[in-house]
Amino acid sequence: MIVFKKPHALSDVPLHYCPGCTHGIVHRLVAEVIDELGIEGKTVGIAPVGCSVMAYNYFECDMIEAAHGRAPAVATGVKRANPDNIVFTYQGDGDLASIGTAETVHSAARNENITVIFINNAIYGMTGGQMAPTSLPGQVTQTSPYGRDVNLCGYPVKICEMLSELDGPEYLERVTVNSVKQIKNAKRAIKKAFQNQIDGKGFSLVEVISSCPTNWGMTPQAALKWIDEKMIPYYPLGVYKDRSAEKKEDKQ
Repeated sequence: MIVFKKPHALSDVPLHYCPGCTHGIVHRLVAEVIDELGIEGKTVGIAPVGCSVMAYNYFECDMIEAAHGRAPAVATGVKRANPDNIVFTYQGDGDLASIGTAETVHSAARNENITVIFINNAIYGMTGGQMAPTSLPGQVTQTSPYGRDVNLCGYPVKICEMLSELDGPEYLERVTVNSVKQIKNAKRAIKKAFQNQIDGKGFSLVEVISSCPTNWGMTPQAALKWIDEKMIPYYPLGVYKDRSAEKKEDKQ
């Protein structure tokens, strides 16, 4: 009896990610959700520029490669032209929270009926470990060898908190994948984000606090611990906006 197998929506190819990188975990969760919802045949994924630039190799659904940061704009076009498709973007912090900030904010403000999976590992991974918009105060990177100086570089961008101030978004939640419990919770959030789109509710974003052992200069085990000790205190987990839940509370 088979009790565990590869999701059909996940391609049977080796991933190119570094050992200990949590991109692979999130890829699997997205694929499992696509399988469980039975939407592979009508799903379109938008790949970013960054570590997951080759995400088009890893999912069995249709995929489109977007220019750096423009995935929400591409997703908007695909969804408006083909409203019956389920459209998701898969983006890192350098893509979504830096060059793509405008596309992210305005697609959320318009409550575009798309799903955004946002990987926040607090660093530019693909290009060698430079400081990202999400790098923590004091965090050492290739371009902040003495730690991020907030007086010089400003403070990190907190995407869920920022978007929660907009009237448009339907659902915003921050999760992580550094333990079995947290992985299960992340899958629940991702499934809800896809279900919201199926139900026509609008813009859903799931931010996943992730690890980058290579550019953090840590072992995979130490990187998972660093998420608990450093990342989560600065980026608290939880639901930042859920308009459907708010409406239910208002009725009660």
